[in-house]
Amino acid sequence: MKSFIFSFFFLTAILVSGCEKDNDIISFDNMIIDHSCTKLSSIPAEYISAAKQNLHIAYGHTSHGSQLTTGMDGLVIFKGNTYAWNNGGTGGALDLHDYAMTGDLGNPDRTSWADRTRTYLDANPDVNVIIWSWCGQVSSATEADINTYLNLMSGLESDYPGVSFVYMTGHLDGTGLTGNLHLRNVQIRKYCRDNKRILFDFADIESYNPDGAYFGDKKPSDACAYDTNGDGSLDGNWAVEWQNSHTQGVDWFSCSSAHSEPINANMKAYAAWWLWARLAGWDNNTPNSLSSWPHSLNANSWSQDLSFSCFPFTHQS
Repeated sequence: MKSFIFSFFFLTAILVSGCEKDNDIISFDNMIIDHSCTKLSSIPAEYISAAKQNLHIAYGHTSHGSQLTTGMDGLVIFKGNTYAWNNGGTGGALDLHDYAMTGDLGNPDRTSWADRTRTYLDANPDVNVIIWSWCGQVSSATEADINTYLNLMSGLESDYPGVSFVYMTGHLDGTGLTGNLHLRNVQIRKYCRDNKRILFDFADIESYNPDGAYFGDKKPSDACAYDTNGDGSLDGNWAVEWQNSHTQGVDWFSCSSAHSEPINANMKAYAAWWLWARLAGWDNNTPNSLSSWPHSLNANSWSQDLSFSCFPFTHQS
């Protein structure tokens, strides 16, 4: 009997290890970084260290995308050099080249970012993570435009199998669940789920406050404004409300947050470090299966349908 048990677990270990790699992209099934990945204290210290030792990141963005790195700057002041970063990784910091490539995913057009990525990677073969952000271009994108984005990313993944490419959704714009932005973000999320890709869900992070309260059905904007009573006016601001009810320097930190409020960039920074830790090998052992989600995946559902990759919140919709 003991021999049978040992053989069973040995075989299981072999089968699991054989399933760890998918298209040389990442060792986990899929990696969705969203509002439920903003609990900084849950990230194991050894994987923060591993990220600083092993990752070489290049980030291309314009103003909205700067929320990640200005938040990361503020985090160093708030929490110390554990979260230090710079271009080159000197002094034991995370190696992150900010503004490594000019423009963003829609600036100056919707395609040339891919050529700039290739030029950069060819000149910097040590880089093993590429992350690009949108500015406001997802709001006006067609389904075909997003397919172009997804196809260009897929081409890069094929041509640079040793690099992890991070997809991103577009920032909120106040058009709510029926707006084009939401439809296109759902398109990006579904592709990443279906094809086991890495996604930094920018819009989802903006849809929740740090306590997990959901604002996605209240037409939230990139400034964290929302419609409090359904009259079409964005007369509330969840970030300002949360900051006013919590202690600066204890519960949140001041930092630059382009077009938005500090707590938004705080959360983007926490989620960024969650991403770096996952890329460095941390598996937080939370189910990432469509069958485990309580909602169907469709254009009329918000991103909470895709948010069970870290620590799921419960909200009323």
